[in-house]
Amino acid sequence: MFILVTGAKGFVGRNLCENLKNIRDGKDRTRGGLVIDDVFEYDIDSDPTELDRYCECADFVFNLAGVNRPKETDEFMEGNFGFATTLLDTLKRYENRCQVMLSSSIQASLSGRFAKSEYGRSKQAGEELFFRYSEETGAEVFVYRFPNLFGKWSRPNYNSAVATFCNNIANDLPIQINDRNTELELLYIDDLVESMIGLLQGKADRCDYDGTEPVPSDGGRYCYVPVTHKVTLGEIADLLYRFRKQPDSLVIPSIPAGSFEKKLYSMYLSYLPKEKVAFPLKMNCDDRGSFTELLRTADSGQVSVNISRPGITKGQHWHNSKWEFFMVVSGHGLIQERKIGSDEVMEFEVSGEKIEAVHMLPGYTHNIINLSDTEDLVTVMWANELFDQDHPDTFYEKV
Repeated sequence: MFILVTGAKGFVGRNLCENLKNIRDGKDRTRGGLVIDDVFEYDIDSDPTELDRYCECADFVFNLAGVNRPKETDEFMEGNFGFATTLLDTLKRYENRCQVMLSSSIQASLSGRFAKSEYGRSKQAGEELFFRYSEETGAEVFVYRFPNLFGKWSRPNYNSAVATFCNNIANDLPIQINDRNTELELLYIDDLVESMIGLLQGKADRCDYDGTEPVPSDGGRYCYVPVTHKVTLGEIADLLYRFRKQPDSLVIPSIPAGSFEKKLYSMYLSYLPKEKVAFPLKMNCDDRGSFTELLRTADSGQVSVNISRPGITKGQHWHNSKWEFFMVVSGHGLIQERKIGSDEVMEFEVSGEKIEAVHMLPGYTHNIINLSDTEDLVTVMWANELFDQDHPDTFYEKV
């Protein structure tokens, strides 16, 4: 299958092309029989003669080319309607009736606050052009009306306010919010790309529109991505400032699978300058070795790393409610645990050669001994709660 992507250097185009190339090159093995022979990338600076060659042999076309922020409003129609005409005329010239996808905008609904949008008018004209083309040629078309998009590689001060916020906060620049309660409907780029690649596999979520709201319908005129997020500008800013504090607090906020928070955090990280990609951690060192907190979570405890010098014993304490996992990743050691009030000692010989997790049980005093005379013992430790200096729940007692 040969795929043509117009607007390939734009935000959506770049994300789509890189994922299509992953499939082409065999790096993505999750697509169940989808074979891509090549990806033709066409953009505003491409040689126009390439469009002829691509349209002659394309098996599917993603038309993402368009104008978002022209100098003059009449450039909307020229960029969004004009190129679409050129593309479809070229396909007709080669009698290529392959499937074609069009990226439109929710502004094409010309409803509500978009009623007088020149950009929306140009997008609506492009939609009708594609629908007429389908009627004339029998080629199947897939028209998406995008809401606000967000994700990696989105240009700040151009594609969206979310991109601008991510870039500015990551780089310690100010942001401007006129109304914190302004709500955006946001579609994540990975969800969109997943939907578009699904078209190549015969999967399409179809709908009609009631104003700006998609109404799912098997025979709908449009395509849409069912998963979007409605979030206010204030909520977005608050989350981003929280993300920025992570290197100081070590706290990873709650980021459930599929949540807006998880997607926004991934986007935010893509804007970090080099000097923020790595950050130092506080190592608590003494003659016995070191102990360093690595990460804290909002509701699932914390992770630390302990380094014990040769022959050193650490621990010798117990907890009421706190419990831990000890996971030796390098070296050779012995973990001992004894239930308070009992003389019976459980022993676990541990090694980086066979990594396993050992519970530190509530109500059991425990230690970890480096059995080597020459090598450090490195142990990753997870605790079910954040360490609280005022309530450490830690009591000294030898095993």
